Order: sequence, then C-alpha cells, then structure tokens
Amino acid sequence: MAKPAPLSGFPEFLPAQRVVEQHVVATLAATFELHGFANVETRAVEPMDQLLRKGDTSKEVYVLKRLHDETGDAGIGLHFDLTVPFARYVLENAGKLEFPFRRYQIQKVWRGERPQEGRFREFLQADIDIVGRDVLPFHHDIEVTRVMLDALAKLSFLPGFRLQVNNRKLIQGFYLGLGASDVDEVMRLVDKLDKLAPEQVAKLLVAEAGLTDEQAQQCLALATIRTPDDSFVDRVRALGVEHPLLDEGLDELAQLLRGTAGLATDTVRIEADLSIARGLDYYTGTVFETRLDGYESLGSICSGGRYDALASDGRTTYPGVGISLGVSRVLVPLVQRGVVTGDRSVPSAVLVSVSDEETRQQADDVATALRARGIPCEVAPTAAKFGKQIRHADRRGIPYVWFSSTDESGATTHEVKDIRSGNQVPADPATWEPPVEDLRPAIIGFEARP
Repeated sequence: MAKPAPLSGFPEFLPAQRVVEQHVVATLAATFELHGFANVETRAVEPMDQLLRKGDTSKEVYVLKRLHDETGDAGIGLHFDLTVPFARYVLENAGKLEFPFRRYQIQKVWRGERPQEGRFREFLQADIDIVGRDVLPFHHDIEVTRVMLDALAKLSFLPGFRLQVNNRKLIQGFYLGLGASDVDEVMRLVDKLDKLAPEQVAKLLVAEAGLTDEQAQQCLALATIRTPDDSFVDRVRALGVEHPLLDEGLDELAQLLRGTAGLATDTVRIEADLSIARGLDYYTGTVFETRLDGYESLGSICSGGRYDALASDGRTTYPGVGISLGVSRVLVPLVQRGVVTGDRSVPSAVLVSVSDEETRQQADDVATALRARGIPCEVAPTAAKFGKQIRHADRRGIPYVWFSSTDESGATTHEVKDIRSGNQVPADPATWEPPVEDLRPAIIGFEARP
C-alpha cells in the first residue's frame, strides 16, 4: 500500500501536540464548570431544514447519505456549528431543563469550505451559552463575556488578544435612522470591511443596498469607531442619527464595556468595534469577535453573540447568548509553527527498566504499585542494556527510569534515576512520588504569561 497523502482540511496532531489540545480542553472545561456551566454533547447530524435556515450556510453543509443509496440524501447533514444543534436540544428537552440553562460544549464540527490557515473542514469548538425562557436579562451578555475572557486568560501560551464587541441593535438602529430600506443587506455589506477596502464597500452599499453616497459614508463612519471604553457613545451621537433601537443598542454595549473593564490587562484587551456584525442572521444584539496579536490572518478565533429567537416552539421562545472558541483555529497554526508542544509524547512519568526477561514480573509489580498511587508509568519493552532503555525513555520524554535488583539473599532494592539531571536515589514503590510538575506532560515552547 502506498503512503497515504494528508487530507486537506482535516488536521491531526502527533502525540506531543495532542498534549496541548488536551490541556486546552481540560482548562476550558474546568473554567466553565467553575462558573456553573453544565456539559452537554449533541449528535453530529441535524435535519437539513434546520441547518439551512440559519444564515448563508448552504455551501458549507456536508450532506449525509448511504453509499449505495440512489434515491438522494437522507435529509440530514453534519452540524457546522454548535449553536444550531444546541437550540434544537433546548426545544427537545425544555421540560427537563431549569432556566436560565447554562451549558458548555466542546465538540467537533464540520464545514465544507476551502481549507486555509485557521480554517478547516473538521475542527474542534468550545461553546458556552446561557438560555432563558421567554426573557433573558442583559446581564447574562456581560457574564458570558467575562467567563470566556477568564478561560482565554488561563491559556497562557496564547499571545495577547483583543475581544471586539458590538451590538446589532446599535447598527440596525443606525441604518434605520439613516433611512436604509434593506437593513440586513447594509449589514451584510458592511461586514465585508475586513476583506474589502472602504471605497469598494461604499460602492456596494450604493449599488446593492440602494443607499445614497452620503448614507454610505455615514455607514462607513460608524464602522470606523473603536474605543476601549464607553466613549463610543458620544462619537456615535456626533454622527447625528437618531432611532429608538440605536438608543437601546448604545446603552447595552456601554453596559458591557463597563462590566468587563476590570478584566483588561496588557495582553487582554476589550474594545467596542462598531464594524463587527457577524455573518449568521440569528444574532439580535451583542456580537463578539476575537483576534490574536500577530496572528490576525487567522480571523476571529472566538465569536458569538445574543440570539433572541433562535429557539422557539411556537408558544415559548428561548432567547440566549453565547460565545464560541475555535480551538482548532487557534492551536493548529501554533502547533504547526512549533510555537507550542508537549514535553513528552506519552503520559508516562516513569519507565520501569527490565534487567532480563526473567525479572519482567518484578518490573510489572513495581509498575502496578506506582499506578495504584496515580503515577503514570510503563515497563520497558525489551531487556536491552540499561543505556538503551534510558535512551528509549529520553526519546519519549519520560523523565524517570526505575531500576530494581535482587541480591544473593533474595532482598530487592530499588533506585530511580532522573535522566535529565543524572541524579539517582534509592526509592520505594509504595511511597516514592515524582514532583507534581513531572506527574503529567507539560506545555513547552512558549513563555507563559504571568
């Protein structure tokens, strides 16, 4: 069989790189649970009518069908995000959930888009959402922002990042106040500012959204406003546009900036960015995007917002707010560039040596005693010379090698060697423990932020 070629858009990690991903997942889960979010996992597939009614996603959905099914697709596709399946989950289980319902979900999703740096066809996402029944107070928008900032700050290998926030009520109210006849089209075109020059967007606003040149320039003026505090309110007011929905959006966004101000540091920055709209059409209020310093080409690594009508059974509406971290989008480029990795390719902290095959049972007993106390270890695969066994441990990143010997009287002695320092000391399998920092693989290749 010929060596298989990598499949573009479906990243896979080597064991030491997987250590990083596991560390990230564990850190996120612990942080989310610290804030009271319950974990759920939804199925990988959803009905096509559900997947296709939430924005411009029809070209991204992978349709499922049986290989020999000639009648067409089965009416189901792989989910492209975790918000749509979560909305369905809430509707199906509403009678069994307590509201507001707080959940986190760390799971694979699939998108049929062109693979490029930071964009994949299969990738891992981490979502948090708070969903209410009929109403959900705005303070939850501030809460999910604070929770995700807390989680990101604990991923110390990340460079600095900037959380950009906006409010759809603000921009929709502004466009309505201008007299725009197709607010959604204006918002869709303004959202292209991260890909097109302002002059190009202005021409599109006139040609495709029916705005005048003056109205188009007002839209661009709004989109240029960026502030680290609530001073954006005065700058928007200075543009002279008025509308009740604009007032509501300005107030909510100002509350969010004030509510998260205490979390800002040299590396964690929060700013109002009035160019942010988000492409999916279910967002109704707060919207988030996040960019890494020095890795802006990845686009937003953490996005989300408020959705007031995504989930409804016709009688009850379940408004929610959530934010999603693209775990793969962040990790794959950093890992591929060698910025970060694990310090060993196996979880083992100890390699138990074997002097000859007749003593393998003795080595297995030592390993059993160590494992009983939660110390990951493995027994040498062959009774090679001790130098080769040490090199075997070194190649795998295992920091300690255990040696046992039996004298003529039948007494057994044990020693453990730190192969990094060369220090070798007597040890008892029933009591010896490695330093806590050696018990599990560590993340290396970066300078952790304080």
